[in-house]
Amino acid sequence: MKKKNILSIVCAAGAMTLVSSCGLYTPYSRPDISFADSLYRPLPCDSLYADSVSVAAQSWKSFFTDPQLQQWIETGLKNNADLNVAHLRTKQAEAALQASRQAFLPSLDLSVEGSVSKKGSAAAAKGYSIGPSAAWEVDLFGRLTNEKRGAQAALLQSDAYRQAVQIQVISGIANAYYTLLMLDEQLRISQYTLITMKENVRTLAALKTAGKTNEAAVLQAKANQLSVEGNMKTLKRQIAEQEHALCGLLGITPQTIERGKLDEQNFPEKLSLGIPLKTLANRPDVREAEYSLMQAYYATNAVRADFYPQLTLSGSLGWTNGSGLAITNPGSWLLNALGSLVQPLFQKGQNRANLKIAQAQQEEALLLFRQSLLDAGIEVNDALMQWQTARERIDVDREQISLLRAAVWNTRLLMKHGQVNYLEVLIAQQNLLQAELTGAEDKYDEIQGVITLYHALGGGLS
Repeated sequence: MKKKNILSIVCAAGAMTLVSSCGLYTPYSRPDISFADSLYRPLPCDSLYADSVSVAAQSWKSFFTDPQLQQWIETGLKNNADLNVAHLRTKQAEAALQASRQAFLPSLDLSVEGSVSKKGSAAAAKGYSIGPSAAWEVDLFGRLTNEKRGAQAALLQSDAYRQAVQIQVISGIANAYYTLLMLDEQLRISQYTLITMKENVRTLAALKTAGKTNEAAVLQAKANQLSVEGNMKTLKRQIAEQEHALCGLLGITPQTIERGKLDEQNFPEKLSLGIPLKTLANRPDVREAEYSLMQAYYATNAVRADFYPQLTLSGSLGWTNGSGLAITNPGSWLLNALGSLVQPLFQKGQNRANLKIAQAQQEEALLLFRQSLLDAGIEVNDALMQWQTARERIDVDREQISLLRAAVWNTRLLMKHGQVNYLEVLIAQQNLLQAELTGAEDKYDEIQGVITLYHALGGGLS
């Protein structure tokens, strides 16, 4: 009766332990992030609209239509050091996952032992044994399961990081490329302005000879010409530096970058943002943060499993040539089997400390995941504002440049007839030059806003 009572108590205790540990097998579920649906501000213009599919669903080849830019992006995806490092990290995570899967299998060892013993004046006794041994941990309380799930989350996190780096590389190359196009356009504008200013110098020199102006006007015109020439040299230096920076992104030695023209670039007139929760939660960096949370969740469960018993089955099979001090020939087989159930009782507070650390790390990962969504929403809103403002400024630039060109033409004509002095011509030309340079910058801002929005929505994965 006593033996039956003890067995009943053990079974009941085991059943209660199993019930209490059921939560250790519960898979991760995404926390409430419904707040993400309100991350987009009201759409600022008719060119933007919310849809079930965002512009980020486009492949980068269909989004960036410049054939030369496409070639440079392909080069960057092949050679970029950061992206190649991310690929290697993914391989490391794959190896760690494979190791966690094999942890469910028994471990197998081969043991060879030899011994020599001597007692008193008796002859020395020699013996040996050889044979395999195996041990298998039964995953009763989910420690191995949670470690495997954590390794899967780590692999997903690593792959999301690789995708985030890929998007960053694509957008970085595109931004650097279009910066070059903007500088090229500003250099072209400056070269055209320089031709006009040289013509002004010749005109003023002729007017001086005719007695219609003075030496001061000619000197001022030459000084303005030199100012434009100095700005052109600065632009050429900036172009070379930008080419070097782009070569660094591409993973190639510094060289001339073949490229198109700023006014030849085409982008969609209307952009779809997608549904915030669906779009932003699929961004690689946001998914990376969520996989980090998932990994922390399973790490916490694995630590909880340390409070429960650990069941290990082990055994060995071998061959020996004798036992004790007696030597027999041939020898005999050795067979050993053992099952052990170890329940932690007192670990000097280490298990509790580990659990508190894991819980704190899980809470930290949750906060970072939520913040990654907020940061993603901010990036989208900033990109929208940049794009909208640049488009509005471009309309103003066109009208301003048209008026200033007419002003330059009129003032030059009036100067030839002696009705205005050279200062009015100078002011009109300087205003036109500044307006055209600003127009090139605003065109670049528009393109950069589109690229930033494409990046912020998670585009560039395909």
